[in-house]
Amino acid sequence: MSTVLENYKYTKTHEWVKVEDDGSVLVGITDHAQDALGELVFVEIPDQGINVVAGDAVAVVESVKSASDIYSPVSGEIIASNEELEATPELVNEDAFERGWIFRLQPTDMGEVEELLDASAYQAQLDDEDH
Repeated sequence: MSTVLENYKYTKTHEWVKVEDDGSVLVGITDHAQDALGELVFVEIPDQGINVVAGDAVAVVESVKSASDIYSPVSGEIIASNEELEATPELVNEDAFERGWIFRLQPTDMGEVEELLDASAYQAQLDDEDH
């Protein structure tokens, strides 16, 4: 069973969003996504300073099984990327919700964050996918 954390928001495409104290958001892939992909061997992180629209493909994760785009859950400016993943992509597998974050974004509209799935809605989606 995949871990779903209460204080995070989620997308239907299995990204998570964690709102930080400064109003920025961390973004990564969920425990379910990393488990489905298998062992990650490469993470292409986005460039800092680029503006993105919700739904834009901004990063790529590659595993021994496949490659998958990572989509920006909300619109805003990418203000940081987890450069540690370039050398150690397996951090996403080992700690998807903390050390395995992929990028930090300054949202242009916090309302977009509020519209994302909460933990119970995301868990319901996972339950539906399993049936």
